[in-house]
Amino acid sequence: MTATPTPRVTIKDVAARAGVSKGAVSLAFNRKPGLSEATRDRIFAAARELGWSPSRTARTLAGSRVDVVGLAVCRPARLLGLEPFYMEFISGVESVLVERSCSLLLRLVRSPEEEVGLLESWWRGRQIGGSLLVDFRADDPRPEVAGRLGVPVVAVGHPSLTGGLTSVWTDDATAVTEAVRYLAALGHRRIARVGGPAALGHTSIRTAAFDEAVRGLEQGLEPAARAWQVATDFSGDAGARATRSLLTAAAGERPTAIVYDNDIMAVAGLSVASEMGLRVPDDVSLLAWDDSQLCRLTHPTLSAMSHDVHGFGAEVARTLFGVITGEGPGSHPVPTPVLTPRGSTAPP
Repeated sequence: MTATPTPRVTIKDVAARAGVSKGAVSLAFNRKPGLSEATRDRIFAAARELGWSPSRTARTLAGSRVDVVGLAVCRPARLLGLEPFYMEFISGVESVLVERSCSLLLRLVRSPEEEVGLLESWWRGRQIGGSLLVDFRADDPRPEVAGRLGVPVVAVGHPSLTGGLTSVWTDDATAVTEAVRYLAALGHRRIARVGGPAALGHTSIRTAAFDEAVRGLEQGLEPAARAWQVATDFSGDAGARATRSLLTAAAGERPTAIVYDNDIMAVAGLSVASEMGLRVPDDVSLLAWDDSQLCRLTHPTLSAMSHDVHGFGAEVARTLFGVITGEGPGSHPVPTPVLTPRGSTAPP
């Protein structure tokens, strides 16, 4: 027996649900005057209930904004202002937008759910022509919402996290493995990692890769090898607390090397080691992720996993324009972060 297809929801259905004319629905979604806010809200609520949004073709014909790109970041404003990664990433995005006379609409949100609502508002309000999605989590709601709305997006994250969206990512697992092998080659057998929030997908990828690399170390090099992993919120304060807890163990029990998931925490860790009377790298080696000017301004300078964050942002923006025009390269990785040894790492 052939199944009866589900009737397609139309603007007429939305109008009927909201108790208004089709023209009123058009006015609401095109942000035109002539409707009260209560009526506009009732129309948007009806559209959400029915799962309806204007088609991309209709939006184009109506003059949808293609000169604004949206980016929502779920981080505290204080931390975002301090973190070199996002400043470099955004500058890379902007370098491409400027070439195309486009603008970036940046918002900070407190939760993935808030970001979902913001994405719906931006797209249905014709405020953006596409969006960049960052900081994916397991079971992230955004791929389903982006697909339902039809909004052009590029996901910054490994394809295993991004639900089939066009994605651009770095190979974090390979980079973590390289970091552990480098420290092991120097002779370190007690290695710790100060990571980011456990809920973030790329943190989970790094955590799994670190565990696997250490298991290889235990099997191939030193049965007594030991490892620690501590989750934080990426802030300097959290990095300092994690470092202090790791280094308060007895000399023969504490780690001789620590890998940090960002440069801010590594700089904080360097300060804690000095505060505790430990010499870097003689007593403990430190290795930062996301090489930046911070890593080169400390004493000693910090060894780091280096990659072109500005170029990463530019590539993500170029890929989004490819999604919008239908002529892009599709999902692809950017070069894997490369280890840059400096003064903070040495044999134990």
